[in-house]
Amino acid sequence: MSPGELDRSALLLARTRWHAPGAERAISLFSRTGEHAACWLVLGAVGAVTAPDAARRRSWLRGALIVASAYVANFGVKVAVRRTRPQLPGLEPLTPVVSRLSFPSAHATTSFAAARAFSDVAPTALLYGAAVAFALSRPYLGVHYPSDVVAGAVLGTAIANGWPA
Repeated sequence: MSPGELDRSALLLARTRWHAPGAERAISLFSRTGEHAACWLVLGAVGAVTAPDAARRRSWLRGALIVASAYVANFGVKVAVRRTRPQLPGLEPLTPVVSRLSFPSAHATTSFAAARAFSDVAPTALLYGAAVAFALSRPYLGVHYPSDVVAGAVLGTAIANGWPA
């Protein structure tokens, strides 16, 4: 099986398994909080405002800046690659999207950048748990191939790791 066939098969699996109506609604609502990295930028802002000291305030703001940079970088890669979103006959996407471009997933990019960037001021397990949930939600909803989210996770992690402490 070629990588493209494997990607499409994994997408089809994600799009056709575990799809109770309540789950679809909940996952769609959850996924929408990640649009434009909104939930991560809000987390950084709230963390900065409520931080008990200047060092933590700087960490929260640094994290928000990393997330914003990851979002911008993701857009640049999307425009360069120009991969269109998946289309599965008879399986319409379950959530709206802001562009027709798919690779890499901005949800995965910003979520993994946030998980790494905020890990010194917030529980790492919760951050990565949310990042994985955002990433998995995208193929489940039919708006990204699995390779889009893997590439996004790698890109976001690399961006966050590339920032000086």
